[in-house]
Amino acid sequence: MGALDCVNTKMAATGSTEAFTINISSNTTLNVSTRDIESHTTKSRACRTRFNLRWLLGVDLPLLLIVLALIGLFELGIIPNRKAGFFCNDAAISFDYTGETVTSLILMTTIFIIPIGVFMITEYIFTPNEIPLSDRTMRAFLKSSWLFKTYLYGFMMNLCIVEVMKGIVGNPRPVFFALCQPDTAKTCNGTDFVSTFECTSSYSRWYRMDSYRSFPSGHTSLSVYCGFFLAWYLQKRAFNWSYRSELVVPVVQLLCVSYSVLCSLTRITDRMHHWWDVLIGSAIGLITLLYTVIFLNDNFSYFNTSDSGEEGGTAPTRTVLFDERRDS
Repeated sequence: MGALDCVNTKMAATGSTEAFTINISSNTTLNVSTRDIESHTTKSRACRTRFNLRWLLGVDLPLLLIVLALIGLFELGIIPNRKAGFFCNDAAISFDYTGETVTSLILMTTIFIIPIGVFMITEYIFTPNEIPLSDRTMRAFLKSSWLFKTYLYGFMMNLCIVEVMKGIVGNPRPVFFALCQPDTAKTCNGTDFVSTFECTSSYSRWYRMDSYRSFPSGHTSLSVYCGFFLAWYLQKRAFNWSYRSELVVPVVQLLCVSYSVLCSLTRITDRMHHWWDVLIGSAIGLITLLYTVIFLNDNFSYFNTSDSGEEGGTAPTRTVLFDERRDS
């Protein structure tokens, strides 16, 4: 069905509605008009679905792949990163490299897996028990998918901002000398500034390049975004003093925020970042969080409608932990 067919379908649906109204006013039979309305409505939905799929495959997916490719090129150093230079014998970048408490693999795994689990479990709990199990699970899955989609939008924005800033600034890490071992550092004197150098350490090429990508802290930015997004979501969706359990949600929120704090502070204690890297990383995380929650998610306002799809507030939930009201 082409674009013209979809337009004709909409016009036909409008005409059928008018005919339906006229038949009512004249007290005649309605069977044919009602079937026409249902048929045209189905065709209109099919048109919208097809157009959405075309936009998804023809525009959205290519754009996403381009963004991911650019991030990968930055990370691999194929797109050159700026080297800001260093001062000889600078004690602030002379710390030994002893490893990372929260590695990049751990960070990426947790910020993807934890939100999916929290969304799915919460939405399942707060879907009324009266709904059949299969429908209840599907509703939880659909709402979780929508939440995770908007969460990913903010995540991608966060990651892109951090990658661009790292590539432009090129600030040495506190473990710069250990990871890079710049060739010119062996011959420079006193506190001379060195702007041109090549890394000569035995670490992999990625570690050598990453030694001058300190500002801002990506671990901090992403963990702050993830932890506070989940805490905010639980506050809007699951927190209420009248629930039977008053501590489950606050404890989970505390764990989410503690995760952000742990990831942030270990970047300083592991000597992977300066304190100002972590500070700016936190600011980026909070800014992207506010943009995602307030503008993309509309402050989780979809919870103002019931789970049954009717207006008028969230439907009551009857579970062991979360009764709508405690027994008085």
